[in-house]
Amino acid sequence: MATLSDVAKLANVSKMTVSRVINHPEQVTDELKELVFQAMKELDYKPNIAAKALVSNRSQIIKLFILEEIDTTEPYYMNLLMGISKTVGSAHYSLQLVTNNAFDVGACDGYIITGFRESDFEWINRLEKPVILFGENTHGIDYVDSDNQYGTAMTTSYALQAGYKQIVFIGIDVDEPFSRSRESGYLSVMKEHEKEPAIYRFKNHSTEAKQFIEENWTQFKENTCFICSSDRLAIGIERGIINSGGHVPEEFGIIGFDGVFLDQIGSPKLTTAKQSIIKMGEVCGEMLVKKIEEHGASQGYRRFLPELITRESTK
Repeated sequence: MATLSDVAKLANVSKMTVSRVINHPEQVTDELKELVFQAMKELDYKPNIAAKALVSNRSQIIKLFILEEIDTTEPYYMNLLMGISKTVGSAHYSLQLVTNNAFDVGACDGYIITGFRESDFEWINRLEKPVILFGENTHGIDYVDSDNQYGTAMTTSYALQAGYKQIVFIGIDVDEPFSRSRESGYLSVMKEHEKEPAIYRFKNHSTEAKQFIEENWTQFKENTCFICSSDRLAIGIERGIINSGGHVPEEFGIIGFDGVFLDQIGSPKLTTAKQSIIKMGEVCGEMLVKKIEEHGASQGYRRFLPELITRESTK
């Protein structure tokens, strides 16, 4: 097995230089890094991560908290997990998953938290290790998220351009920043076009949205488009319209938000605002690793623009 001395000899540098390249690459020139990395590759040298963690007084563990119930039929959090694990793994950290019904046990160097609600900030603000949130917040904590307001402004504008006369917003009934942002995107476009808004809010379950349409079917006229705050709600609206004898997209349009899986299993398949979940996961990992290395220094926030994916649920 190759040693640090072997790497130093092959690269024609000191052992201290090799150690600095491994532990503090920002202190070394690109030329030296290239020499050392090439020697490490040729010798198949693997740094002793456990020893490095011991020296730096770190656990080399990052914890991902998912604070809401995980739906195993939808790969939303699996995509997020893939993105996070890619970047934290590259930085030699292990990723530990903690769900909402599990107790936090053991050391870690930092946290990525998602699925939180306003009531969770009482304990989130007490955490002593660096934190990155997956989801916008008003508490000044570093976060990564989609630009939720942009997403629904985009879908609402598309519905108007498609010629729909009535545009109805179906929101998620939680008083949280992401839901308020999605609603405000819809409202901004309706105000710009001097259109009367119509807003209904439900828990994020397709059944409630479906029942609402079936029970209030007569109040919706043809050439209406439903702008939904999630693909789950959009699926419910779609089923309710079809069960009531309506036709999608000839008479009614439906646009979702997420674009992870449910948009593809609807019939007709949903037009949606697709989020870059894997990429956002990667950035969560990058920001947290950087925050750990910089001893908790603020990293700010990153927002990603959703992409409009047009399918059979709109004309």
